[in-house]
Amino acid sequence: MDKTRTAIATLVLSATGLVYIAQREGYSERAYPDPVLGTKVPTVGFGTTQGVKMNDITTPVRALIRLRADAGEYEMGLKRCINAPMFQYEWDAYVGLAHNTGVMAVCKNNERTGPSTIVRRLQAGDYTGACEAILLYDRAGPVNKPQDRCSHPDNRTCPGIWKDRKVLRAMCLGEGAP
Repeated sequence: MDKTRTAIATLVLSATGLVYIAQREGYSERAYPDPVLGTKVPTVGFGTTQGVKMNDITTPVRALIRLRADAGEYEMGLKRCINAPMFQYEWDAYVGLAHNTGVMAVCKNNERTGPSTIVRRLQAGDYTGACEAILLYDRAGPVNKPQDRCSHPDNRTCPGIWKDRKVLRAMCLGEGAP
C-alpha cells in the first residue's frame, strides 16, 4: 500500500466513504423532521437537508445522486479550511464528519478562537491527533450537564452519534471499525 499522502486539492470522497455516509444516515423516501432541530430542518433521502420541505418525496437513485452532490459541497468547504495532504481514508472520515456536523463545525471552533482542533492539528502535521479530535464532536444540541454529551455512559439520547464518531476516528486512523 502506498504510504504517501495526496494533495488535498486532488482528493475526492471515495465510494467507500459515500457508502459509509449512506449507511449511517439510512434512507428515507419521505421527508422527516431532524431529530434535534425538528421540522425547521426537514431531511430526506440519505440525510439531505438543503432545500427540503416536509412532505418531499425521493427515490433511492435520486437520493444517492443528491448525496454525492451534497458530499461535493462539503468537500469544497473543507478544502477552504484544510490544506494538509491526506490519505484517502483520512479525507473520507473528515467528509463524513462534515456531512453530519456541517463544514463550519469541522473548520472553526468559533470566530473568537479560530480554527478547530482538527484544523490546527492538521496544520501542525499531527495527523493522529487530528483523527483523535473527531471524538470531540460528541454532542447533538446544547450541553448543560455531562450526561448531555453523547460520549457520556449515562446518555440515552444520542448513542448513535458517539458510535459514529468512534467509527470515523477508526476510519481516519486507517483502522477497522471498532
